[in-house]
Amino acid sequence: MRILIVGAGIVGTATAHELARDGHEVVVLEQQAAAAEQASFASAGLLAPALLIPWAVPGVNGRLARRLMGSRATMRLMQGAGLAGLAWLWRWLRAGHQAQAAERLAALAALGRDSLQRTQAIAAMLDTDIEASRGTLVLLRQHSDRQLLEPAMQVLDAAGAPLREVDAETARLIEPGLAADVPLAGALHAPEGASGNCRLFAQLLRQAAQERGARFVFNTRVQALVPGSGKGQTGQATGVQLAGRTEPVRADALVLCAGQASAALLRPLGVRVPLMPVHGYSVTAPVRDDLHAPQGSLIDPQHRITISRQGQRVRVSGGAELGYAGGRHDDATLRTLYLALSGWFPGGALLSSPQVQVWRGARPTLADGAPIIGAGPARGLWLNIGHGASGWAQACGSARAVADLIAGRTPQVDLAPLALSRF
Repeated sequence: MRILIVGAGIVGTATAHELARDGHEVVVLEQQAAAAEQASFASAGLLAPALLIPWAVPGVNGRLARRLMGSRATMRLMQGAGLAGLAWLWRWLRAGHQAQAAERLAALAALGRDSLQRTQAIAAMLDTDIEASRGTLVLLRQHSDRQLLEPAMQVLDAAGAPLREVDAETARLIEPGLAADVPLAGALHAPEGASGNCRLFAQLLRQAAQERGARFVFNTRVQALVPGSGKGQTGQATGVQLAGRTEPVRADALVLCAGQASAALLRPLGVRVPLMPVHGYSVTAPVRDDLHAPQGSLIDPQHRITISRQGQRVRVSGGAELGYAGGRHDDATLRTLYLALSGWFPGGALLSSPQVQVWRGARPTLADGAPIIGAGPARGLWLNIGHGASGWAQACGSARAVADLIAGRTPQVDLAPLALSRF
């Protein structure tokens, strides 16, 4: 089959890789000049446990309402959020209490587990270093922090991936660089937790897909989706209308992986999905002293911050801004990230180095925290969108599931809770 993919972030490149491996003729259309230039550029890096990634799922990490206002708010409503942003936020707040929440969490846990296995298998197959680290610690400043994680812990336990509770002394044995003078009641340890360099992996996937015949067309903007019509020889294939072209480009199938642009592209087809850009930050710095730097990945659930080791660099990520703020950075959020890294791992990173990278990017997030994976609203159209903060953690599993659907196979993960029909 000839298949078009719109979007070359980590989800789009993973989808291209899987479809090319299946023997399809793949063309990827991307408006940026390279792969993984937007949400995938400097993501937190955490692969697992996916359910514990901050801002991944409504209802996990405690109540959100008390975290919206004030100088220490973990989510900030930007001036450009408007009524659409407030409506999305209301749906997000309610999603954690819906009857379908438990089913959705179970589906996300299964997708995260399948995706981690697929990511590790591909990395081994490519025989490459993606700056991966193993093991994840969830730091508990006080014993009550554990209650914030109870919904995710129950699902992970049912899925056969329970978190091990450890005391502060054991936590510091697992991560020797943790500051001795920072209050720590204990931690939750996920030995199978993992992190890695998302952008590096996306570039490797692009190269591997190209070696199998996939074509990546950059600096190309898709203006509209052109649904197919009819059946068999008499019908028209699905396609896209490109900027600067008079005739649509058609193919046997089309996979939409276009991040935030997906909502606007679906609207003319009569589909409105509650997709909103939730901006987050990351600060990446060179390792100063290996003994004082993190060895794996860590989560601070109270401040919704992650710290991950990526080769000879350390990345701290956090913050959530709902709406559009242009390129302006929030000083308070960045100060929190710097203080978190230097506070938990004093002397571990060169925060004054000119090589320090500060990044702000949008995570296109659906109002219930889960992606849409499956058939779209038109013949030959497939959706792989809305992964939010879990794009890196879910990319390879989502890509394999879409490739199986296109081939007429049953995916390993039950996608019913992730279907478009829920909206």
